[in-house]
Formats: sequence, C-alpha cells, structure tokens
Amino acid sequence: MSPHRTPAPARFIAGRRTAWLVALVPILLALAVLALVPEGDREASSTDTSPVGADSTAAAELLDELPEDEGQVAIVLWTADSGELSASVQRDLTQQAVGLLSEAGSGEAPPGAGGSGGSGGAGSGDPGGEQQSPVVVAEDGTAAFVAVPVTSSSATDNIDKVEELRDTLRADAPDGVSVAVTGPAGIQADIGQVFDGADIRLLGATAAVVALLLIITYRSPVLWLVPLTVVGIADRLSAIVATNVLEVAGIAWDESTVGILSVLVFGAGTDYALLLISRYRDELKTTESRFEAMAHALSRTFEAVVSSATTVVLGLLTLVLSTIPTTRGLGVACAVGVVIAATFALVVLPAALVVFGRWVFWPRVPHVGDTVLVESNSLWHRVGAAVARRPRTFVVGTVVALAVLATGTLSISTGLRPADQFLERPEAIAAAERLGESFPAGTSDPVQVVTRADAEQVLAAVEDVEGVTSARVTTSADGISQIDAVPDASPGSDEARALVGDVRDAVAGFDDTHVGGGDAEAVDAQEYAAKDRMLILPIILLLVLGALVVLLRSVVAPLLLVATVVATYAASMGASWWLFRSVFDFAAMDTGVPLLAFLFLVALGVDYNIFLVTRAREEAREHGTRTGMLRALTATGGVITSAGILLAAVFAVLGVLPLVVLAQLGAIIFVGVLLDTLVVRTVLVPALAITLGEKFWWPRKVTG
Repeated sequence: MSPHRTPAPARFIAGRRTAWLVALVPILLALAVLALVPEGDREASSTDTSPVGADSTAAAELLDELPEDEGQVAIVLWTADSGELSASVQRDLTQQAVGLLSEAGSGEAPPGAGGSGGSGGAGSGDPGGEQQSPVVVAEDGTAAFVAVPVTSSSATDNIDKVEELRDTLRADAPDGVSVAVTGPAGIQADIGQVFDGADIRLLGATAAVVALLLIITYRSPVLWLVPLTVVGIADRLSAIVATNVLEVAGIAWDESTVGILSVLVFGAGTDYALLLISRYRDELKTTESRFEAMAHALSRTFEAVVSSATTVVLGLLTLVLSTIPTTRGLGVACAVGVVIAATFALVVLPAALVVFGRWVFWPRVPHVGDTVLVESNSLWHRVGAAVARRPRTFVVGTVVALAVLATGTLSISTGLRPADQFLERPEAIAAAERLGESFPAGTSDPVQVVTRADAEQVLAAVEDVEGVTSARVTTSADGISQIDAVPDASPGSDEARALVGDVRDAVAGFDDTHVGGGDAEAVDAQEYAAKDRMLILPIILLLVLGALVVLLRSVVAPLLLVATVVATYAASMGASWWLFRSVFDFAAMDTGVPLLAFLFLVALGVDYNIFLVTRAREEAREHGTRTGMLRALTATGGVITSAGILLAAVFAVLGVLPLVVLAQLGAIIFVGVLLDTLVVRTVLVPALAITLGEKFWWPRKVTG
C-alpha cells in the first residue's frame, strides 16, 4: 500500500523523522509522573467492602457514630500445652488481661463472660465479693480467653497493632501455655498481611511470566524487551493515575485493586502488542521501508485494538453500578488502566519498534519476499481446512462439549466461611477453631445488634432467640447500644447464617436496630452479590453486543459472538467448579467471583473474536466469507493463541497470594481464556461463519 493511502496519524507515529519523538516523549512524561507523583492515598472505612443499603452496613455505620470507637475486637486465646490451666497460671493470665484492657482503655468483660462457663473463678461470674476477672476460662480448664479492643486508624495500623499484641503475649506467656490472637481484628490483620508487599510480588511474577512467554513466542533475545518495557511503564503509570482518580472522585478501593489492575494491564497491553507486532512482521515481508510497513500495520490493527479496548472499558465501567464500594473502585481503576495500556500499545510501541529497525527481530529477521502468515501452510491453516470440510459437525461437537462442562454450574455453592478464605491457614483461623473446641462455637465472632431503641428490651428479645448461648450489652453511649450475642454455631456455617435471620426477625419491631457481625455481613454479601449479577450481567452483554454491532455493522455475527463468549463463561465456571471440588477441595465459591469472572471473560473473550472477525471481514472483501475466514484463522491463529495463553498465565499469577477468592478468580479466567482461544475462536466461530456463509454478516454484504 502506498504511503498516501495510510491514515495521517499512523504515518506520524511511524514516520522516519517523528517516530523517535513519539516513542521518547510519552516515556519521559510517564517516568516523570512515576518519579514525582505518588499513588493516591486510600482512606479505608469500615463499610468500604460492605453492600450499600445492607442491614449489616447500617449496623457498622451506627457503630461509627459512637463517640469512642473502640475499633475491632481481638480475642486473645491461651491454651495449656498439656492438662489444664493451673490456678496460678489463671491469676497470671488475669493480670496480663487487666494490663491489656487498661492499655486499650477498656475495663469491660468480654462477650460471653459469665455465660460461657468458667472454672477456678476466672470468668465464672462468682458473686462472692471479688471483682470479676476479665478472663473467661473454659469448663474443661484447658483454655481461656479475653476480648481486647484494638483501636486502629487503617488496615495497616490494625496489622501493626495485632502483631505488637502477639509479640507482647508470646513474650509474657507462662511456661506450658500457648497464646494466639483471633477475633475480627486478628482475622483482618491476617488478611491484610496477605497483601503486605503483594503488589511487588504480583508485579514481579506477572512480569516474569510475560517475559518468558514473549521469549518463547518470538524466539528472540531482544524483541521481547520492547513490548515488556512499554507495557511495564504503562502498568506503573496506570497504578498512579487510577488511584489518584479514585482519590479525587472519592471512590473506595482495597488492597487487591492495584494487584488486579496490574494483572489486567499486563495481560491486555501485551495482547494488543502481540497483535500489532504480528501484523508488523507480516508487512515487513512485503514492504521495503519499515516506516511504511509499521504505518500500514498500525492502520490495519487500530480498529481491532480500539474496538477491543472500548468494549473492555465499557464492561469495566458497569461495575460502578455495584452495591459494593470497592467493586466500583476496581471497575474505574481497571478502566483507566486499559485506556492507558491501549494508548501505549498503539502509540509508544509502534514508534519504539520502528526506531529500532528490522534487526530487533534477530535471529528471525523478516525480509521482503518471505512467506506471509496468511499464505503459509501453518497449523492454523490445517485446522481451518479440517473445520471447513465438516463445519456442522464441529459446531455440534463444540456446543455439546461446552454444554457438558457447563453442567458443573448447577452444583455451584457460593459464600466462603472465614476458615475457608485462605489457602494457608493463618494464626487467627487456627485459633478460632481451637476456641470453638472449648467455648461456644461463635465466641470468636458474635452476632452484633446495634440499636437506638431501649437496650434492655432489645437484649431480652435477642436472648430469647434459639441458638444464642449468651448475650450482653457491650457498649452504650449517645443513645446507641451494642449487644453481642454468642451463637452456638461455628462462624460461616449454615446454622450461624440462619441464626442471623432469626435475630433479625426478633428485633424487627425495634426502630433503628440493625444486625451486624461476620455472619450477618456474609449473608448480606451473598444477597447483594446476587442483586449485582442480576443488574450488571445483562448490561455487560448489551454493551458488548452494541459494540460489536457498531464495529461489524451486522446483526447475526454479533449475536453469535456474544453467544459464544457466554457459552465459554458457563463452561469455564462449570469446569472450574469441578476442579475446585475435586482437586483443591474448596467448599464454596466466593460470592464476588461469578460477577468478576463474567466481566473479564466476556469483555476479554470477545477481544479475540474481534481480532479474528475483523481480519475475516477484511479478507472476505476479496476472497468471500468461507475463504476469508480460513485466511483470517491462518493469519491470526498463532498470535491470538499466544495472546490467550499469555493472558491465561497472567491471571493465574493471582494464585501467588494465599487468598482463595483470588485463586478462584485466576483459575476461572485461566480455564475460560484457554477454552476461548483453543476451542471457541479456533473451531466454533470459523465453523459458524462457514456454515452460514454470507448470512453470517447479515444485513451487511462484505463481498462484491
């Protein structure tokens, strides 16, 4: 193609005199931002991860109005290494507990004191005249606990306070006694520690995976450095811009946001880079000037990349409709990241590549006269030929296979217990399980009733609920009272969640009375996650469908492409659930995973269909639908498969963090992307197009 037929922006980006400026200026500006602008400051709130409008959220907001917010409660658990805790040890523990409560500014006895049993006097509620000990001793005498308020200004501060408490307790523990910290503060500290340095670990693992796969793809010691550097700068810039946008907009985000953003930017940005470089290599085989070759390659890939990025961004922005503030933040942050990734892939990368010249492909330098991909007898050409011989058979076979995998969705259970949230069991979870062996199972995470009504009347109603072992008013100020009710069911169990409903029914007649605590939050999270899915999933599908209709100016093809990505999602969910149950022994799927998996799989999965179908439309203008689709598969099969494998591997990196929710999300996307690139895009979509012929593009005509 002659230079004058190439769009002016492409000629400017890849121009002989301008390419070095286009490459250098954005990189210098980005480096200046990295050096001078920090990431946005995150002001964590107790309700950031809670659904807006939920009863447990209202309870947390009411607690925040208390004049002296004691923060979360840490349960300090002492256990005898053998036998029982002696009377002298119990006195020692009482002294430690009094000191801890004095430092915390609280003289309150813990939830369940006097009601959960006691031996030797500590926590027994003996009215004999001595002041009641804050320590509750188990009836079997093997364990004792005290509830200590932990006042913290942030999640990081909570981690520091809990670790300081643990260090102090271990240093002061009597001989023959083990000590651990659990309760809400302890569990949140252990979750927070998972993210301590997580961004660096995720970034390092992601960059390593991308580098390895780029080296394998290009088999060049040099070429991989260019896209990796460009995408790496885009990733760091995205983290700074996105978090500052969230801070200015007042949108909440959590510790996982930047990590997921980084994975998405690396995955999407490298996918766009692979598509561009593949087309550039082909153009170098037909064009002497590398500048003209890049301008032509850029003009040919621009529409596909922009359409793909736009679809992903629109899909991500649907998350602002979520009831959970941090999910909204994730959507906005990732949308910002994809915009930056696409911009760097379409502006900085082509300019940088053309500056380096052909030698950057060494040792496989493309020369004029080499066979272009679309004319080669590659694996993808042979796959396409096989599909073309029996397209209906392949359609039926792949649809049946996807349907079989999708049957796994019928048995999916959502809602993780606290003990099931970690791949490796931390101290707080182990201590909570040990606490349940000697005390009522719900001691570590009582049901919280927060009210402005008469506290004694509400307390009486709570005590009458079957399954509540003890209840007491723990805080009362400015007309707000907190009642902690200890259930006889383990936190996260079906019985504990059913008890939340019973308590809510019992206090329903009291004004401004709300039920919170870990199990109440889990019940609400499951309910509101279902509402989010019912609202957001159809909107994502409509947006994706609309984007495809605008891009292809067709009706049939967009409907079929959307149907294929939905089928991929269902199959990947079903296959992943079987994997979770049979291999990893996960008891349930996290409530937020289905929505995020749907978003990423549908938005990213349609990318590969866009890459394939836009090339098929281009080829069909001259060769017809059947041959055009086969030529498109031959030309894009290798690069799209490489991109899919890379994206799948990048999301699998989420498993480096020992949180089940991230491992599940990464696994589902891993399975889904591989299904999409190796089965759906390679077999099903070409088979559908060949079966329908010109009707595939209806009402548009792409030939003649």
